[in-house]
Amino acid sequence: MSSSTGLSIRVRWTVCMFLVLLQTPGTDGNFVNFHKTCICASNIVSCSKMNLTTVPTELPRYTAVLDLSYNYITRLRAEWTTYKLPKLHNLLLSHNGLNFISTEAFEYVKHLRYLDLSSNSLRQLDEFIFEQLGQLEVLLLYNNHISQIDRTAFSGLSNLQKLYLSQNLVSRFPLELVKDKTRLEKLSLLDLSSNRIKVLPVQELQTLPAWIKNGLYFHNNSLICDCELYSLMAHWYMRRLNSAVDFKDDYTCIPPGPEKIPLRIFELNTRMNCSTFNESVEEAFLEQNLILHCDTRHREVSKTWMLPGNIAVSPGLNQSASVLPDGNLEIRSVKLEDSGQYTCFAVSEYLNETLYVWVKVHNFTQSGHGETLNTAYTTLVGCLASVVLVLIYLYLTPCRCFCCPGQGKSKNHHEDSIHSSMLSATPTHEDLATKGELNRHVAFIDPKDLQGQNGKVNPNGDEELDEEGRQGKGKRKKSVADSISSVFSDTPIVV
Repeated sequence: MSSSTGLSIRVRWTVCMFLVLLQTPGTDGNFVNFHKTCICASNIVSCSKMNLTTVPTELPRYTAVLDLSYNYITRLRAEWTTYKLPKLHNLLLSHNGLNFISTEAFEYVKHLRYLDLSSNSLRQLDEFIFEQLGQLEVLLLYNNHISQIDRTAFSGLSNLQKLYLSQNLVSRFPLELVKDKTRLEKLSLLDLSSNRIKVLPVQELQTLPAWIKNGLYFHNNSLICDCELYSLMAHWYMRRLNSAVDFKDDYTCIPPGPEKIPLRIFELNTRMNCSTFNESVEEAFLEQNLILHCDTRHREVSKTWMLPGNIAVSPGLNQSASVLPDGNLEIRSVKLEDSGQYTCFAVSEYLNETLYVWVKVHNFTQSGHGETLNTAYTTLVGCLASVVLVLIYLYLTPCRCFCCPGQGKSKNHHEDSIHSSMLSATPTHEDLATKGELNRHVAFIDPKDLQGQNGKVNPNGDEELDEEGRQGKGKRKKSVADSISSVFSDTPIVV
């Protein structure tokens, strides 16, 4: 062998040894040879438990599953891969002590469907951090230190089905994930168990579809006990929702007051005298259209309905009820005979569920009910107004005739009409004496003696009476028969 050939071999050997030293686990990822540190099986690359501090580069472009769990990768930068991995759909980064994720970390892996970031040291989720993962279906974030979640952190995850946030420090229920308009449409499981949530948006949760509530877990939190919370969970348990049934004994709450001993939520009906939950009844008015919801635990099921009397709803029959495309039942122009129990059967390959809806029809139209209320209100106001007018007439009328100016000088003082004394109060003996000094007289009209035609007082008759009821001196005419004073015939009249 020539000396030049031997030198060439020694140089190659030295270079190879140098590269081997650089390509050992735990060194800079730019020089890590994934063939030496990872296990490749077809399109699966497993680099688990290799003491890596960064993600290896030069990963095969055909990689579909990349397992980087149980390493020491604390930061996921934007440049962890310098080219697109279009076939990568599973990325596992659990148990790394990860505490930072760049907002551009997923720029070249937009086709991820499964992302495992569990058991790390993440403390917050920044805005739009997962926005680029529009095809993501499962996101694991449990067992971190997450206490702050931006309301837009999960924006863009239109295909997300399962989100695991348990065993964190979350204190606010992320209602935007399940509420209308901001809801993740395909989200069917949201695990918020073992956090620090104290208050739930109970009213909003009650209105959620059953298929969302079926996968909404929030056991082992610091919830405050109240009867609304009990009613919510009792309803879910009665519906046999998985979230309530599977972890029944783990739903606890802290009672208000100095004692902080956790109570089981399902025992609050005896501990706090909460009333037992009853399914509500759908109420309707005549002639209105009513939609009954078949609120099942799963979305992909076939739904059939039975009317009261176990009559099946069939498209071929001439019925006022029909099944809508979403499986709900529409009743057109509701009648009294539509009252009763409606049954919805939800059937799939793995599920058989029966739901009952009770309908109560009121015996009037919705607009007619309002008119009835308006009429009653108008009648009441009219009665009150009448009473007020009578009281005003009785007590707030102008000065009585005996105090009117010029009455003492009138020649026809004794000839005055009886109308002037209408509705005057009954005089006392002292009043009579005083009025006698003023030349005034009091007469009590006896209806029996003054009856005229049709039993009324005859004002135009020839008979005249004095103040003692006899004919003679101090004569005066009887009262007018149609005068209002004839109604109060036993009322004293000042003349």
